Amino acid sequence: MKWQSALQDYRFYLKLERGLSANSIENYSLDLLKLIKYLEINEIQVSPVKISEKTIQDFIYQSSKNLNARSQSRLISGLRSFFSFLIFEDYRSDNPLDLMESPKIGRKLPDTISLEEVDRIIAAVDLGKNEGERNRAIIETLYGCGLRVSELINLKLSDLFFEEGFIKVTGKGDKQRFVPISEYTIKYIKIYKDQVRINQNIKPEATDTLFLNRRGNKLTRAMIFTIVRRLTEAAGIHKKISPHTFRHSFATHLLENGADLRAIQQMLGHESITTTEVYVHVDRSHLREVIESFHPRK
Repeated sequence: MKWQSALQDYRFYLKLERGLSANSIENYSLDLLKLIKYLEINEIQVSPVKISEKTIQDFIYQSSKNLNARSQSRLISGLRSFFSFLIFEDYRSDNPLDLMESPKIGRKLPDTISLEEVDRIIAAVDLGKNEGERNRAIIETLYGCGLRVSELINLKLSDLFFEEGFIKVTGKGDKQRFVPISEYTIKYIKIYKDQVRINQNIKPEATDTLFLNRRGNKLTRAMIFTIVRRLTEAAGIHKKISPHTFRHSFATHLLENGADLRAIQQMLGHESITTTEVYVHVDRSHLREVIESFHPRK
């Protein structure tokens, strides 16, 4: 078995058997490509079936010199997944990473911004430009619904159920969920949809896509990051803000205002409540207020 054919089979497995998104598949593939490149550079002629634990350890050691603990852990996890796939397909009987420990890493708390900063970013939108209404609607949707970037760019007109107050979101692994949407967010999506989008020359493949670029096609992930970066700079906010920051802020602000953690989990599309619980650690002052307000021995 050659590495490139193993990589191709692995990608099919991740897509068909595990139902991972295209972005997740690319990340897993990148881990394996790093190993393949290492073997080529060092002229190590060994197949995926025969590669030894020592060779993997040497690769991890060399790679770790340029990676932080979180990235090292991600690399080890990705390779462990690949060799588990080989075992699943009966190519190997052992996983060379089974005894390899990942570096200890703490849980990284999500970056958030205040409501005031959200408003400043939205106020920085230049509504005099053609894409102004679109960009305002994009920020309002990211913050108002807590969407991932991939979920935002794939949002369709047919996913909008404004009369019922929901949008249908397709998340990781093509899993769908209904997310409540406020009248405030609906208002700005309607302005963009009915006053700007309707006048565009839309590509046939994008007729049902909500947010479009100037050429009438679907926006890319990179473009959303660019929009957020430019608006952040225009707002005079000197901190790193990404599209995901709005998702984190959505969840944190809901929790601070008394929303149920289980409801937030459903809106974010988290499979495990443990993933959502990270937001409990963001604002300690809010937790202090909860104790002081509701505990019988306050």
